[in-house]
Amino acid sequence: MITREYIVSLIDGDYAVLEDENKEQIRIARALLPLEIDEGSHLLFENFQYTILK
Repeated sequence: MITREYIVSLIDGDYAVLEDENKEQIRIARALLPLEIDEGSHLLFENFQYTILK
């Protein structure tokens, strides 16, 4: 099972740029992310779902 933590570094329209602890970035459709995200939000990717970390 893949588990990763990301920080939302940029929101660009229908996409968000997520950055992991190695500073690698991925671009993902916002439809796959929780509605409440904002730049700087911490996310957990687990079981093919993204959830907000507090």
